[in-house]
Amino acid sequence: MSNRLKKGDTVCVISGREKGKKGKILKISDKGITVEKINVAKKHQRQTKNFQGGIIEKLVPLNPSKVILICPKCNEGVRVRFEKSEGMPVRKCSNCSEVIDKVK
Repeated sequence: MSNRLKKGDTVCVISGREKGKKGKILKISDKGITVEKINVAKKHQRQTKNFQGGIIEKLVPLNPSKVILICPKCNEGVRVRFEKSEGMPVRKCSNCSEVIDKVK
C-alpha cells in the first residue's frame, strides 16, 4: 500500500454506488481501505451459543483507487504530493500547498 492515505484521514468516494460520500478511514489492509459508514453489507448470521443471530451490518473494504483525500484547509478532494521540509518528507495538498502531516 502507498503512504498517500493513512488511518484517520477524511476521504471522499469518487466512483461507484457510494459516490460523493465522505468518511474517515478506520483501517488499511491488503484487501483495501475500510471507511466508516461507507460500503456496508448485510450478512445473515447463524445463531450460536454466544451470538443471538439475525441480520448484521458489516463494513466491506474499498479499493484505494476509489477514494480521494480531503484537504483539511480547502475542504476539497485533492491529490497528494510529497516534499522535503527540514529534512523530513511531508504530505502536501496539490491545490493549496498546505502541509497535511509529516511522513514517518
